[in-house]
Amino acid sequence: MTVHLLGIRHHGPGSARAVATALNELRPDVVLIEGPPEADKVVELAASEEMEPPVALLAYAVDDSTRAAFWPFAVFSPEWQAIKYALAADVPVRFCDLPAAQQFASSGREGRRGVSMDPLATLANAGGYDDPERWWDDVIESRRDGAEPFTVIADAMRELRHDEEASGREAQREAYMRTVLRKAQREGFERIAVICGAWHVPALEAPLPPATHDARILKGLPKRKVACTWVPWTHGRLAAASGYGAGITSPGWYHHLFTAPDQITTRWLTKVAQVLRAEDLPVSSAHVIEAVRLADTLAALRERPLAGLSEVTEATRAVLCNGNDVLLNLVTREAVVGELLGSVPGETPQAPVAADLAAQARRLRLRRDAAERVIELDLRKPNDLQKSRLLHRLRILGVHWGVPAADERRAQGTFREMWKLIWDPGLEVELVAAGAHGTTVVGAATTVMLKVAADSSTLAEITAALEKSLLADLSDALPDLLQGVDSRAAADADVGHLMEALPALARSSRYGDVRGTDTAGLGAVASRMVSRICAGLGRTVHGLDPEAATAVQELIDGVQDATALLAEEVRAEWLRTLEGLSDRPSVPPLIRGRLTRLMLDTSRLPDHEIALRLGRALSPGTPTADAAGFVEGFLAGGGLLLVHDERLLGLVDAWLGAIPDDGFVEVLPLLRRTFGTFAAPERRTIGARAKVLADPGSAVVADDNDLDAELAASVLPVVAQLLGV
Repeated sequence: MTVHLLGIRHHGPGSARAVATALNELRPDVVLIEGPPEADKVVELAASEEMEPPVALLAYAVDDSTRAAFWPFAVFSPEWQAIKYALAADVPVRFCDLPAAQQFASSGREGRRGVSMDPLATLANAGGYDDPERWWDDVIESRRDGAEPFTVIADAMRELRHDEEASGREAQREAYMRTVLRKAQREGFERIAVICGAWHVPALEAPLPPATHDARILKGLPKRKVACTWVPWTHGRLAAASGYGAGITSPGWYHHLFTAPDQITTRWLTKVAQVLRAEDLPVSSAHVIEAVRLADTLAALRERPLAGLSEVTEATRAVLCNGNDVLLNLVTREAVVGELLGSVPGETPQAPVAADLAAQARRLRLRRDAAERVIELDLRKPNDLQKSRLLHRLRILGVHWGVPAADERRAQGTFREMWKLIWDPGLEVELVAAGAHGTTVVGAATTVMLKVAADSSTLAEITAALEKSLLADLSDALPDLLQGVDSRAAADADVGHLMEALPALARSSRYGDVRGTDTAGLGAVASRMVSRICAGLGRTVHGLDPEAATAVQELIDGVQDATALLAEEVRAEWLRTLEGLSDRPSVPPLIRGRLTRLMLDTSRLPDHEIALRLGRALSPGTPTADAAGFVEGFLAGGGLLLVHDERLLGLVDAWLGAIPDDGFVEVLPLLRRTFGTFAAPERRTIGARAKVLADPGSAVVADDNDLDAELAASVLPVVAQLLGV
């Protein structure tokens, strides 16, 4: 009976190559791999042609999905090569690490690792290297001479562990590994291959300690029920400092080292050139040739057996990127890391919500991509509408596969949506967690919203939930949410709360127009809410200090926009209330200025009345700070009013010119805050108009003789078409 211990580095292409070679030579009867034993039930799925690495084993506690862990595998992972060999050779393959059932049940005080030193750093230092990664790359990963490294690795680790004794979680893991190894020996396997992290090799060497020793270490460990499955993974996640054996910084480079048959440097720099050419950057064959020469020369000067990542990176920066670190970052993102996304077979066991999502995604043709992409949805099309609802439901569940994107072309209509889509394998855990609320995406999202309806303490929270539910078409949650809005609005005497909650409710009332959602009752609730706001607004705006006035002004603007989405009689009631308050002396100047502007925009007051009020607010007897507040409120939102109304511009200009020096310093911050919000072209035009006011002779009058009549006439047909003439 022979036990072959193959000490490896997780996700190491040199280790993977050496493991594949060793297994083909040893022909073991059973293969033991460091990993969760719960995966034994699903390991055979790796034989499927649909299984494409990178993939990961996902284990999670059935009663608490927050206790979950991933064990990722790339094509260059030694464990993956061991799995593929065992399945192809039809020999048993088992995982031998401490079960996830016991890892998830512990309090976490044991510690993930009982090692007081970094073995790679120690070996690198002994070899004259200041970088452990570079040492391992030279000694193991970049070697292609077929030499068997496992004996040397075992000797090195044995020496390092001479005075090191595992403790805590590390001791438990190694005790369980030995337990699995003894079981395989008792079953009569003659040739046993064990693939594990190099650090563990000395702990598994013969003679093993008595079984009772390991039993004492493992005695009394709590357990919890655990489920295990395969999920797709990405190279980007392999580069993240989390997960099983994670933290490698260059998965794309390691993938290249493992898969390239020859001419490693040449093939790599050719790939880099393709990345740069895809961005329309001028990279020629001569660039690639010079970069290869530079990388090989650097490797020779540094006495390295092969140009490593540091050499090809320096050659890339100097030759292909012309020293531009921005371009080098592009190469790192697209090539050194890469965003390769794996796949798993369709028969892979999944959590119910995850299975429902996969079925819906296939039906709607929403593919999972590791790279970010933007999609545009037309909600008038049934398929796009279903995609929108699915993405909104997922956001309710905390599964942010899609994030709404800003659309510069979008008008006020609601029939178009833009989404940024990027699939992160970590979302698999969120899908598992969503299973606590239901077995389907729509069922789980509905349960979450019903809980919000029952637990929300503020009106704004429940109206926001109502808006989300309408976007997601959660019809079963709408009655409870609507009742919650109505009851909380009736009980809430704070007008500010009502004003804060109204915009979401008003937007919700519009969704039925394009989404086919039943919004019956929303308009009535919104109408009652507006009536309560109108009744209490006078008390709310009375005697506010400047800071509070600014907050209330923002709420007024929100309600102003919201009422435009409601019935005409509701809008009229709101505007009548504003008109009555717009000239009340007890209202702060900032809000009076804003209300006066809203009266102008909605044609509730004639122009001469607006000019009279502005002139009165800017009269010499008015305190400078109050006048500045009125101007700030009146001009908030843009300066086109001053551009097109010379009378109002003259009033403001005369007031500014009459402010004494000491008063001007006092109000300058307010004025800067007001005029600073204007667009640059607006400010330039206002300045030019003000100059004409001060010096009428400076106005430039166009001469009709300077006009090109033929050129002017060429635009008339287009203008006529636009005007519908």
